[in-house]
Amino acid sequence: MEFYDATGAAVVLPAPPQRIVSLIPSITEILFALGAGPALAGCTIFCTEPALGVAAKTRVGGEKNPKLDVIRELGADLVIANVEENVREHVMALRGWGIPVYVTYPRTVAQGIRLVGELGELVGCAERGREMAAALEAALDDVRARVAGKTPGRVFYPIWRNPWMTINQDTYAHDMLAVCGAENVFGQSATRYPEITLAEVDRAAPDVILLPDEPYRFRRTHQADFDAYPAIPAVRHGRIRLIDGKLATWYGPRIAEALRVLPPLIAGV
Repeated sequence: MEFYDATGAAVVLPAPPQRIVSLIPSITEILFALGAGPALAGCTIFCTEPALGVAAKTRVGGEKNPKLDVIRELGADLVIANVEENVREHVMALRGWGIPVYVTYPRTVAQGIRLVGELGELVGCAERGREMAAALEAALDDVRARVAGKTPGRVFYPIWRNPWMTINQDTYAHDMLAVCGAENVFGQSATRYPEITLAEVDRAAPDVILLPDEPYRFRRTHQADFDAYPAIPAVRHGRIRLIDGKLATWYGPRIAEALRVLPPLIAGV
């Protein structure tokens, strides 16, 4: 069968893959949810979910520095990667060895849902993929209906500290927040991951500050960083919230949890 990935590259698979390597943690989780866990031969050191499922899998290094020789030694008949998280030269090296590589790049919640169905087709779990995608689409439609007509909550969503960094509108996390009723206060920034200062956050006046635990591991102690800015509405009203970073950045089955948990934190619905 022939598939086309997010880059437009053709990926030809003569049969459903039996030795898959995932270079993306959220993709690893999707594969297990689809029922393709037994076909997963290897994953990255950052692949943590499902914990019992990945415990027995061969680790092939990190997303940016995978051990290509290990992937080849595993007899991989499919590698799944991502435009942003992985390195193009590594993808090309694997393809040069004759290993099919399917590259993903969802930047919206809707695209993340479609990816579930696409991966189901790719790994021979089409029916399960369609079922999962349909359930997620229903959850997305429900959230959109609930936040429709409501004033968006102005949200600051940092991804790093020292220097402080955040996200603009050309990111999956931005779209997830928007779907859940948020206005990203730095959404119009010219760069995808702009460096900002807390003085700029003060001027942006977010109603809610969400502190995720990845990629930077924000903790309760970091809430004190904002004490010097009592005029920020989120500070004044006690709306600095610690969240699971996977909710905003992992696509696939975790979307259902995100659509349930995030709207009340952002828009109160």
